Amino acid sequence: MNGWNEGIRNAVEYIESHLADEISIDEAAANACVSTFYFQKIFLVLCGFSVGEYIRNRRLTEAAQELCTSDIKIVDLAMKYGYDSPDSFTRAFVKFHGITPSQARNENATLNSVAPLKIKLTLIGGTKMEYKIVTKDQFTVMGISRSFNTETSYQKISEYWTEHMQSPAGKIICGMYGICTDGDGKDFDYMIADNYLPWNEVPEGMATRVIPAGTWAVFPCHGALPKSLQDVNTKIWSEWLPSSKNYALAGNYNIEMYAPMTEDPNDYYCEIWIPVKKA
Repeated sequence: MNGWNEGIRNAVEYIESHLADEISIDEAAANACVSTFYFQKIFLVLCGFSVGEYIRNRRLTEAAQELCTSDIKIVDLAMKYGYDSPDSFTRAFVKFHGITPSQARNENATLNSVAPLKIKLTLIGGTKMEYKIVTKDQFTVMGISRSFNTETSYQKISEYWTEHMQSPAGKIICGMYGICTDGDGKDFDYMIADNYLPWNEVPEGMATRVIPAGTWAVFPCHGALPKSLQDVNTKIWSEWLPSSKNYALAGNYNIEMYAPMTEDPNDYYCEIWIPVKKA
């Protein structure tokens, strides 16, 4: 098993051993040997669901099993698995299992279950993936940003773009870049931006951001959005980076670069930029 899979496995083992305790996403990321920002991004791409969703589903699975095999009080079970009150626990329980905690104690109750993740080595790749390693000087962008939660970011960012392009700000910032920057590990900032022209004033509600000089892995995306971008994004985290012996992640940010729109959406071109360093 390679080091990449080993790191994710260590993170899952940490989560599983702390289901009845406070779980630190930062600590889980440390077990995976990546930053919290990238851990959540990689986990979502590789597993198809967020770290937070996995933790909730595993806790609700374990809670249901305890209800069926012990006489623990529901209020105590709620506290054990991190819920502030029996009511919030019951709402989450009903959403996951379709029945209340009290009903789960009935002999014929039907419950749902999410098994612990098991990491195994599988054969992937074998197909071409375009990329280039480039060195870029420091540059400054100007744009408008919003904070997003990792769990809902895919849908919400798409809505944010639509909202922006239909607003007056969309006539000022055309959207050459989409820039993800780590916030507090759980949330991150997403800026819709263009290159900053220093002789222009910064409009109210907008801001500038300096992108430091460095080395980038640049991945071309060909075809209609969002599929082309999402397909390449998945390959970056599941194939390219795990197999890369020469480069490792650097910096808690990444950039999407968008070319002007084309008449045929299938001819569209954009790029994903990932900051890297020599491994």
